[in-house]
Amino acid sequence: MFVCGGCGAELTVPVSEVALPVHTHQHPWHELLGVLMEPGTFAVDPGSFGPPWPPDRYVPPADLPGGPSGAVVIAPGDVRGTVFSEVAAEGECFGPDGRDGPNLACERCGRLVATRIDDCGHWQAVWLDPRAVRHVSGAVAPALTWDELRAQRPGVGPVEQLGYWSPLWSAAFAAAMARLLALSGGVPVAVPDGTLAELLRPALTAMLPGGAPGRTLTLAGPGLPAGDVDIALVPRHPQTGAVWSLPGAGDGVPLEWDVWAHLAHRPRRGPVALPAAERRDDPAPLLPDRPFHLDRHVFVAALGRLPEVREPWLRSVYDKARHPGSFAMVW
Repeated sequence: MFVCGGCGAELTVPVSEVALPVHTHQHPWHELLGVLMEPGTFAVDPGSFGPPWPPDRYVPPADLPGGPSGAVVIAPGDVRGTVFSEVAAEGECFGPDGRDGPNLACERCGRLVATRIDDCGHWQAVWLDPRAVRHVSGAVAPALTWDELRAQRPGVGPVEQLGYWSPLWSAAFAAAMARLLALSGGVPVAVPDGTLAELLRPALTAMLPGGAPGRTLTLAGPGLPAGDVDIALVPRHPQTGAVWSLPGAGDGVPLEWDVWAHLAHRPRRGPVALPAAERRDDPAPLLPDRPFHLDRHVFVAALGRLPEVREPWLRSVYDKARHPGSFAMVW
């Protein structure tokens, strides 16, 4: 639970800490996004949050002046005892975007304590100002085991009802691609035919030189057959942020659990023979209305945090990706 740092009034329900989602700072233009955090949870952002906003939003926030570090993000429904400020609720199409700083005040004493984000192109969230609140207690939810995650969180599909690619997939693979490029050493990476190849080959082809592949990418993790791998996409635990450890000497590339789980364990339906007069009442599989793309903001920010970005070849990818349209599959 978080309370007002001034008067001690309760500002949230009991919440337990989880890992900061990879798509936290995703900004997909004017798309209306859902709630970032699950009910009863909070995460801490080690970077800066709030004005003065950096002049280049694609540079890692830690490298530029900005708001305080350590901001706490929670679901809007977990907030208690706050009211909107009269002077700081500016936004764009749908609601406030926090451009002027905190816009929620403690109902008891009037102290500005948080920023409500509810605008297009932003995940809906409330950001508690670490300078104005205190963490006094909270529920400590036990971390699920990998087997429990498989049973309780089967994953999120890649395509939404309207035919759009899930923004979570765009962000998750953008972060994974940054790490994959760093591990490649600047030589081609082979991806066996299948879903991963459809998603990642265009970007790998555009960002790495041609020639014989130097490394091979596969999928590994709980519930999949064990074996030696070279580079593998492995799951990141949604509560602890821990990354699945490969049993051998290969290199793991973290991928958000909800995306990894769908890739690794999604149910596969075979053809079912029905009489000609019978009608199927299950919907056809959802298909995307456009090619898959990596979220540019997440990709560039993830690259910028890697020490390998100092290598000339990867720095050239970083510099190019900062400009919209430089890579057709990154936007």
